[in-house]
Amino acid sequence: MNKPGSMKSLEDMGRVRLSKNFFLRDFLHSEIANFYRIPNIPDDPDLAIEAGRRLCKELLEPLQATFGRLHIRSGYRSAAVNGFGNKNKLNCSTNASSAADHIWDMRDFDGCMGATACIVVPWMIDTYRDEQDWQKLAWWIHDHLPYASLCFFPKLWAFNIQWHERPKRTIQSYVRPRGTLTKSGMANWQGDHAQYYEGFPPLRN
Repeated sequence: MNKPGSMKSLEDMGRVRLSKNFFLRDFLHSEIANFYRIPNIPDDPDLAIEAGRRLCKELLEPLQATFGRLHIRSGYRSAAVNGFGNKNKLNCSTNASSAADHIWDMRDFDGCMGATACIVVPWMIDTYRDEQDWQKLAWWIHDHLPYASLCFFPKLWAFNIQWHERPKRTIQSYVRPRGTLTKSGMANWQGDHAQYYEGFPPLRN
């Protein structure tokens, strides 16, 4: 698929189905793009679609099947939008750091593809209240899904969830306790963590 050159081709691209419940259009919204009027359109639609399908099929679909509807806060960022956000200190990393992350259609330094979405799980905010309860969901995902990285934020326990060809499986947080919850080499990285998420529903596909 070529980069859209008309409104019709952009509509067609947005209608591409990434998985059972998700379409590419679901991930193209960007406050930065809207406010500053920068098109948030993939330069390489085929790569964006391929990476997005893996993100949706392997991570977002099982999350939604298990916990109910997900709220997507942000997903794909074009290199132009991300670069502008980084330059103007709008909470965007450099394009090099965001490749195979929020920039779905740019491979990283190792030539790998990946995709990230920032999501909220309404079931979590309806069920739990303590500031540190985000760890329950983090450990559940760690034990059940092939994620590459997770990063949790204070508002609504929103978190970035990444699919990547070479997953490092690291969990970080800006919510108390801030820092790294787990990563390869830490004593808590392997094994079963079911004691941290008692009462959670079983994985559904």
